[in-house]
Amino acid sequence: SESAFEKANVDVFRVRTNNVGLIYKIRIEHDNTGLNASWYLDHVIVTDMKRPHLRYYFNCNNWLSKEEGDRQWCRDLLASFNPMDVPRGNKYEVKVYTGDVLGAGTDADVFINIFGEYGDTGERRLENEKDNFEKGAEDKFTLDAPDLGQLMKINVGHNNKGASAGWFLSKIVIEDIGNKRKYDFPLNRWLALDEDDGKIQRDILVGGAETTAISYIVTVFTGDVRGAGTQSKIYLVMYGAKGKKNSGKIFLGGGVFDRARTDVFHIELAVLLSPLSRVSIGHGNVGVNRGWYCEKVVILCPFTGIQQTFPCSNWLDEKKMDGLIERQLYEMVSLRKKRLKKFPWSLWVWTTDLKKAGTNSPIFIQIYGQKGRTDEILLNPNNKWFKPGIIEKFRFELPDLGRFYKIRTWHNKRSPGSGWHLEKMALMNTLTKDKYNFNCNRWLDTNEDDNEIVREMTAEGPTVRRIMGLARYRVTVCTGDLEGAETDANVYLCLFGDVGDTGERLLYNCRNNTDLFKKGNADEFTIESVTVRKVRRVRVRHDGKGGGSGWFLERVLVREEGQPESDNVEFPCLRWLDKDKDDGQLVRELLPSSSNATLKNSRVYIKLYGEKSDTIKQVLLVSDNNLQDYFERRRVDEFTLETLNIGTINRLVVGHDGTGMHAGWFLGSVQIRVPRQGKQYTFPANRWLDKNQADGRLEVELYPSEVMEIQKLIHYEIEVWTGDVGGAGTTAQVFMQIYGEEGKTEVLFLSSRSKVFDRASKDTFQLEAADVGEIFKIRLGHTGEGFGPSWFVDMLWLRHLVVREEDLTPEEAARKKKEKDRLRQLLKKERLKAKLQRKKKKKDSDEEEEADKEEESSSEEEEETEEEEEEEEEEEEFGPGMQEVIEEYKFEAHRWLARGKADNELVVELVPAGRPGPEPNTYEVQVITGSVPKAGTDANVYLTIYGEAYGDTGERPLKKSDKSNKFEQGQTDTFTIYAIDLGALTKIRIRHDNSGNRPGWFLDRIDITDMNNDITYFFPCQRWLAMEEDDGQLSRELLPVDESCVLPPSEDKEGGGRGDNNPLDNLALEQKGFLNYS
Repeated sequence: SESAFEKANVDVFRVRTNNVGLIYKIRIEHDNTGLNASWYLDHVIVTDMKRPHLRYYFNCNNWLSKEEGDRQWCRDLLASFNPMDVPRGNKYEVKVYTGDVLGAGTDADVFINIFGEYGDTGERRLENEKDNFEKGAEDKFTLDAPDLGQLMKINVGHNNKGASAGWFLSKIVIEDIGNKRKYDFPLNRWLALDEDDGKIQRDILVGGAETTAISYIVTVFTGDVRGAGTQSKIYLVMYGAKGKKNSGKIFLGGGVFDRARTDVFHIELAVLLSPLSRVSIGHGNVGVNRGWYCEKVVILCPFTGIQQTFPCSNWLDEKKMDGLIERQLYEMVSLRKKRLKKFPWSLWVWTTDLKKAGTNSPIFIQIYGQKGRTDEILLNPNNKWFKPGIIEKFRFELPDLGRFYKIRTWHNKRSPGSGWHLEKMALMNTLTKDKYNFNCNRWLDTNEDDNEIVREMTAEGPTVRRIMGLARYRVTVCTGDLEGAETDANVYLCLFGDVGDTGERLLYNCRNNTDLFKKGNADEFTIESVTVRKVRRVRVRHDGKGGGSGWFLERVLVREEGQPESDNVEFPCLRWLDKDKDDGQLVRELLPSSSNATLKNSRVYIKLYGEKSDTIKQVLLVSDNNLQDYFERRRVDEFTLETLNIGTINRLVVGHDGTGMHAGWFLGSVQIRVPRQGKQYTFPANRWLDKNQADGRLEVELYPSEVMEIQKLIHYEIEVWTGDVGGAGTTAQVFMQIYGEEGKTEVLFLSSRSKVFDRASKDTFQLEAADVGEIFKIRLGHTGEGFGPSWFVDMLWLRHLVVREEDLTPEEAARKKKEKDRLRQLLKKERLKAKLQRKKKKKDSDEEEEADKEEESSSEEEEETEEEEEEEEEEEEFGPGMQEVIEEYKFEAHRWLARGKADNELVVELVPAGRPGPEPNTYEVQVITGSVPKAGTDANVYLTIYGEAYGDTGERPLKKSDKSNKFEQGQTDTFTIYAIDLGALTKIRIRHDNSGNRPGWFLDRIDITDMNNDITYFFPCQRWLAMEEDDGQLSRELLPVDESCVLPPSEDKEGGGRGDNNPLDNLALEQKGFLNYS
């Protein structure tokens, strides 16, 4: 009502809300807007409408005003059942000390909320008659509030108004007058958008204790209706599970809140509220466009991993709907999601006080633990300076990585003056207080020390059991000697070992050459890192920049510095890293030549996270479906990523760099097929990645909504040698099919973006196909197309991984056991040393109680079990006595696949050399066309023969007959098929392509003679293969019959007709029924 709250008025309101039980206090306030905002409140009566006998009286007798009384417009009133009773409250004297630094004072309005064991005061403005919060000043205020009990924390902030809003707060001292207690809340930090971390609101614990800093990611969706946006200040209150704890009023500064806009805020609180019971959202009702339409609020607490959705779909506008400008929102439980749990950590960074030790270069870190590693973390997003002699502090959330063992820090600037001298870093879990120290005392500068801009530091301190040493690795990169092999691009390399990796390093500081990666070069580099023990893999890539970025990498050599060159471990590559050659990949993962494992190998990027590890951030450059304009509307683009096995994928990050005229992108979904896992993951997105749309983000983290089982495939490496004879190369499409004890693969086409199958060339292909078990043959051929299809194939190598028992000599087994025992003894010594250090530290401490001893013994037990688990993890991955080895097959051909040469065949079957298995065989095929009118065909006919033991021949065209005109009425045509022995024949498939003037064909039967074993098989048909006859089928599967079933045709029947009781007629029907059933 417009006449509400007039002088001497009694106004009645009905409020519908959740049941809060017995009421002990209310908080009443106004928004201080309008011409006559001041209000003198006499008292409030609250009646429980379900229990009318419960009537609460709240006496006030005070102003709620900016100008009158104590200038407070928010009051907490205590309940009483007696209307004459005035419950006694409490008084809190608040002393605010502004810092004595340049620009420390503020003109903004300052607010405080005091939290105690019995609740909070609500947000109160700190104001009196004098000019407050000047540099070096002490300001005193008195707040009336109910007794809060023991104080725990305060929340202090300002509204960023005025010409000089930034404020440096030294400390706040609060005296509880009623209970005669005093509390100190030291801060010594800025509350300013352009200083420190940019926050204008902070939680401070009593005594300045390290806050647990639980983070909440709040996403606010403004509706897509006319006039939905607002310029008023939006605030939020979050309530804990039972509604007793709350965050206090949090102003969402920096938000836009335009129509159809999504605004994201990162909020830190000193209390864990998740899962939330409800939230309150409202605005200050100031500004020209003050009304607001809120769609929903989504809140994620990384610590609990719980994401909650609070729908609103309503106006917060005094002139619309019910006129409310604050609403209580409740969760839609069906939309609750569980995300990856993260824990709060604090990082301190010490820059030394040397001259020019500071930097404003972007500084990155990456932290490694027993269970994985973090992504790269940028410490200074706005190029904030790390000043000499200053300690910088950062907070972030990390997933559970186990005990940390190293940290890597780096920057990317190589210009003069961009270097940084780092003294040390310290990392502490703000919940458990576990602390790690990382000492450095080195330059990260291309003109100082060893000219490196990357440093790795090993973890030290009481939490650390095993201190890892530093190692220097000598890396030699050998560029191939082919035409155009050199590259102008930036090359990056990462070493993977038994313990972690070195991280991706830019190779620029060469020891032996000025011009890098030239044709035939062997460029040497040194990589310093925390030891990774034995190097198992090398990842190498380039960024594709420069005029001649394509690169042919021959190999990489790695050894520890100080070791002889004979200790070099070779990682062969012999492949292009070029988007226009080979398979178009710019990254390769290499394994040592002695390894028993196979080699596997605006800008949109993607990064995958698995249970074992994660991939690098890979740019999607070359699609598999060869579409020219990627990521267009309604387009599906396919890419292949080759990486280490990261296990089951649990999330991904996808984004783009926002460059180009039309950089905005609406991403529908991402689908990932992992053939080796036999899984297909679907990641729905349905959102904009556009700085001018929605929340303005260019990167999004996605979680799988569906994981489907698909056919499990394994990796094959195929190496094809073309012969060194005149005209040996081919332009036709080459294909192959692999046969093994457990089945066969599909027809696999060997294609590449590079020119392949040239004379005397060796071409390598990486394929994913079904696991067929032990291989007994392959079929190799080509399509016969192109201007030079003839091909002379010399040999083919096929490799893939298998897990089997180790085949070690007694000497090798003894040596391996000795190495393992030595390593275990070394680890035990390191653990014992760390345990003694911890015990010594505890002994020096004065506070040793029985509870501590019990805690110590239990922690020791936990450590022992953890050590046992670690030892089990260090055991071999595939079980005792098993290892992953490479299975290699050699197929020798030394023949032409060409029309007009040798046997005119375009397809050949090959068996692996030096292995027991089937022998080559010849099959004589007699095709008998029926004698019915128009039985012959002009179409092309194809035959597939199936055997009991060794698969099938594949589909073969029946072209070279002993008759000049094939498949005429009543004619018998004879063909020869060369194949690997199939064993006893079980069936055939015959078809034609329905081409020519008269394609319809009546097939009487097919007789096939196994020339090796001199056995003839009879396959009767007695049916049409024609679209206009019989059942319209052009393909038949035929089963063999006994010779006694094949009788000579009778004289009186046409077209191979038989008598009334002809067994072939019945047999044809039986075959038809059998094949239809099967």
